[in-house]
Amino acid sequence: MAASADSELNNQDYYSLLNVRKEATQEELKSSYRRLCMLYHPDKHRDPELKNQAEQLFNQVHQAYKVLSDDHSRAIYDIFGKEGLEVEGWELVERKRTPAEIREEYERLRREREDRRLQQRTKPKGTISVSVDATDLFDCNDEDFDDMPGGFPYIEISRMHISQSIEAPLTNCDTAVLSGSLSTQHGRGEGSINMTVRRVTSAEGWGEVEFDAGDILGPLIGLKVFRNVTSRCFLTAHCGLQFSPRGLRPSYSLMTARHLDQNTMGYLQWRWGSNSAMTTSIVRDTESSHFSLALQLGVPHSYLMMSYQYKFQDEDQTKVKGSIKTGWFGTVVEYGAERKISRHSVMSATVRVGVPQGVTLKIRLARASQTYLFRIHLTDQLLPSAVFYATVGPLLVYTVIHRLVIIPYIQTQKEQELELQRKSSATDIAKKKQEAESAVLLMQESVRRIIEAEESKMGLIILNAWYGKFVSDTSQKQEKAKVIDVTVPLQCLIKDSKLILTESSKAGLPGFYDPCVGEDKSLKLLYQFRGVMHQVISADTDPLRIPKQCQYAAISPKTQDYDNVSVQ
Repeated sequence: MAASADSELNNQDYYSLLNVRKEATQEELKSSYRRLCMLYHPDKHRDPELKNQAEQLFNQVHQAYKVLSDDHSRAIYDIFGKEGLEVEGWELVERKRTPAEIREEYERLRREREDRRLQQRTKPKGTISVSVDATDLFDCNDEDFDDMPGGFPYIEISRMHISQSIEAPLTNCDTAVLSGSLSTQHGRGEGSINMTVRRVTSAEGWGEVEFDAGDILGPLIGLKVFRNVTSRCFLTAHCGLQFSPRGLRPSYSLMTARHLDQNTMGYLQWRWGSNSAMTTSIVRDTESSHFSLALQLGVPHSYLMMSYQYKFQDEDQTKVKGSIKTGWFGTVVEYGAERKISRHSVMSATVRVGVPQGVTLKIRLARASQTYLFRIHLTDQLLPSAVFYATVGPLLVYTVIHRLVIIPYIQTQKEQELELQRKSSATDIAKKKQEAESAVLLMQESVRRIIEAEESKMGLIILNAWYGKFVSDTSQKQEKAKVIDVTVPLQCLIKDSKLILTESSKAGLPGFYDPCVGEDKSLKLLYQFRGVMHQVISADTDPLRIPKQCQYAAISPKTQDYDNVSVQ
């Protein structure tokens, strides 16, 4: 949010400054430019202070016109904004290139800049997995319960696994990944370390070599190759050699995949080694759902699995999922839900019900690049009570924590970020406020002439205009409106009894500034046309045209009410 607001301050909207459409022709640009030049030209002001302020505003208008009137600069600005114009190297780019070619060139220049930071970047990832044995909660009988120390069921951590990896680019084509893991189960521990080096050979493929040591089966050396066969098909091959106490143990795998349509992939995998198998699967992924169907024939496990996930189109990216898997090991049914609980955190809960596996509850929390996984094994049997508590328990706990902890935390975090952003951008806001006030002073003479001309023909006159954040009757009582008076700037934009504002943020208009950075804003104005007063409210980025092509209602001056308005 803060980053977005900073960008909002630093990237001045040239279209809004000139009050023209993004599709404006050269004639429309020239007409607006000439009008603003007449308003801000330094030679029109004798007062030294006003002359200096006019010169600054005149330079801003001139810079906006200079960029938008040049097709090359305008194409860069339209795609990348003001920051795109500041990238070094544009002077070497051919000026007759199309927008697509300009975008490609920009990406090349950006990549060169990123390459200079290559050695400073890593991508750490980590996982902490904890398995809990809580079968005494449901599997014990009354006699076992009486024998328990203190009368409480015995719950133990049966397994814990910790893994961490870092990824470091070596060159533009080479990347090294170092990872390690530690595990403990029933008092026995083990660990391993893995080193992988990947090289991108071309735009069509890459290859990697891995070395793994510490596994109880012995060290492993592997080679993996990826290749795009066609635009719709790719191939992955892997071979490994493990040095076990019983001798060399080779393994091979081959997978091919093909795009069946825009949202559907088909996979076919063959694996030979200690767990030889042939697997085929179909995966369909759309904006609203994810479906997969897989069949595996192998030793020792063969199975058929089908899963479906529905994606809600809400802000929290809620997903509900279910799957069924059946094979030589039995049948397992899983169902659960996933939801985004903060900007960088996603939580999910899954209930696993199987025969003969029993009931297990899995809770997963992903925080940025770190993952925390908790597996709670509730019972070895298929008990309705265990299924009920595994389903309802997480829902109740999440509801309580979400309302009492997560929501207040997110609200506090947003308020802190907004306050921090306001403090960090206070200098920019003060500068833009000063520029807006200077522009209003320079407009006074022009506004006087415009009002006289409009009164003579009973045309359009702006009586009051406010811009910013308004407080409605349903808002919190302690909330305070944050608005500025923009009557003069809007009157100055009237031409031929019409006021036309384009589809962009009004904070960039001459005489305007943002009184509440990072918050929703609107424009509220009272105007007179043909002797009748009207009121209109427009959202910040919505186009506005008065008195024609807008919805308004005639009102009396006595009914006009601007309560809860605090002028900045």
